[in-house]
Amino acid sequence: MKKLIKGLQEFRANYVSTHRELLEQLSHGQKPRVLFITCSDSRIDPNLLTQTDVGELFVIRNAGNIVPPYGAANGGEGASIEYAIHALGIEQIVVCGHSHCGAMKGLLQLGKLEEQMPLVYDWLKHAEATRRLILENYAHHQGEELLEVTIAENVLTQIENLRTYPVVHSRLYQGKLRIYGWIYLIETGEVLAYDPEEHAYLVPQSQLTEDEHQGLVPGQFVATHAPPVACELPIYAGSFTASPVTPVVVQSSASAHSSHSTEQEKHPANGQDGFSSLWLSEEQANRIYRGSAQ
Repeated sequence: MKKLIKGLQEFRANYVSTHRELLEQLSHGQKPRVLFITCSDSRIDPNLLTQTDVGELFVIRNAGNIVPPYGAANGGEGASIEYAIHALGIEQIVVCGHSHCGAMKGLLQLGKLEEQMPLVYDWLKHAEATRRLILENYAHHQGEELLEVTIAENVLTQIENLRTYPVVHSRLYQGKLRIYGWIYLIETGEVLAYDPEEHAYLVPQSQLTEDEHQGLVPGQFVATHAPPVACELPIYAGSFTASPVTPVVVQSSASAHSSHSTEQEKHPANGQDGFSSLWLSEEQANRIYRGSAQ
């Protein structure tokens, strides 16, 4: 508590004194540009991660960055989503998972939670679609490898759940809403963004147009050809970049389009600056691909 009170004093002395005009404007209302849905994990700070100021993000946080399907729960997630889009006019949503997610670890061993943490058990049942997909399509993987795939698939599951909300469905139909899937890598501070055209997690700059690239630091991300697109219902399972320059697709066994991996190799990302860290090794990614494509 002493640290928190000291922080309050520093906030008043250093931030408030230099941002009085902004705070005065915010006292009359908020106009956030992005709804940011992420995990409650203390290692994630959405504003720090995106270098945004107060008033720019409308944030929903819970264990596992879960969005219960419309009508499945009476919690605050649905009300916050509806308010963000209808009342605040937000046109962009980011669903951000992260590496080493404790909630996803719990999801993989759900039965053990029922007695010790019954509320956590009940909450994680809202991610049953993720659990079942992993159980039936990635049964030969285990440990950290399985956890990483679960984290990636869960982001896509929650995007599907978002689409069940009437206000989201309507705005997507009108072309007035975009949804993005991100994964934050705690150990490197990097972010991967899901590209539904490539069916792969790529660097976030891949979702920008040439005009939107202006103002970014050259070499900060790997440049790719992909246009900005909303995260649609995925045809393939989530995938990872197996190297800084060659995305490797991880397909679920439910996908019959095995030729996609060949097409993926024809469109590697260009450049390596600023993106040398790997989440999955090439060996792991190849093993996942071979196993899930059988």
